[in-house]
Amino acid sequence: MNLTGGIVLFAVIWFMVFFVVLPIRFQSQEEAGHVVPGTPASAPHEANLKKKALITTGIAVVLWGVIASIILSGVISVRDLDWFGRIKN
Repeated sequence: MNLTGGIVLFAVIWFMVFFVVLPIRFQSQEEAGHVVPGTPASAPHEANLKKKALITTGIAVVLWGVIASIILSGVISVRDLDWFGRIKN
């Protein structure tokens, strides 16, 4: 895995984790009892995006470290994922 592959792997992991973390502790404006005019009632009351981005980054760093070490150690290679025998020796 080269530098570009590592960056792409981290970005993919980060966004996947971010989309999992976003709905945690979600409270809509309707549930909070205060709907701002011009916004839908289902809009978040407080998004807390900075906190969620920091949590996401921490989780993504740990997952990236585990996945990158597995890839770099050679425990799992592309040939292991070739279930249909399309990669020639």
